[in-house]
Amino acid sequence: MTDTFTLQGKRIGFAMTGSFCTFAKALEVAESLKSHGAELTAILSQNADAMDTRFMRAADLRDTLQAITERPLIRTLNQAEPIGPTKMFDILLVLPATGNTLAKLAHGISDTPVTMAIKSHLRNNRPVVLAISTNDALGANAKNIGSLLNMKHIYFVPFHMDDPVQKPKSMVFLERLVIPALAAALVIAVPALTSACPASVFAALAVFCAASALLLACPAAESA
Repeated sequence: MTDTFTLQGKRIGFAMTGSFCTFAKALEVAESLKSHGAELTAILSQNADAMDTRFMRAADLRDTLQAITERPLIRTLNQAEPIGPTKMFDILLVLPATGNTLAKLAHGISDTPVTMAIKSHLRNNRPVVLAISTNDALGANAKNIGSLLNMKHIYFVPFHMDDPVQKPKSMVFLERLVIPALAAALVIAVPALTSACPASVFAALAVFCAASALLLACPAAESA
């Protein structure tokens, strides 16, 4: 799909919440999006912004994001609220999206910079893409994921069980499908783009959706 649909010049909000073990992967995704020509602005939850962990120091995360995006970071509720009124983004990606964030979104709670950014962005009926990373996706958060899957303008990067034996309720996004998911969400969500897209884009979208369904149904296929 990305052969015929480019992210060049697309304004992407890149929101990070506190799944600290996926931060290195998230930064790789940010670099990849930037290399595809996207204009990135990073948004941090309070935990992502402030907590030092064995995976990464908060200051190092902020410095790296600043270097990748070359834009000021959004770190407060006041900074996040104007995202909607100013139509700041074409699409908003939450990567990683924690179980706590998923629960807040499913219940309309917007008390963090990331959830406020999503609420503000959705007022323009523009797409939000969630890349989940949570240990309770098949536990307490299963109903919240189900609710969000049925919510208009909310999309998901395909996800899988990352450790079925040791963490049987855990799910994490598939890194290689982040960019195809963004492209698919933009094609589906924006009528002007949809009418202008060649048939090859929709053929690729059908293949993408079929592959996603297979991965969800058969987590072992990811490691095969």
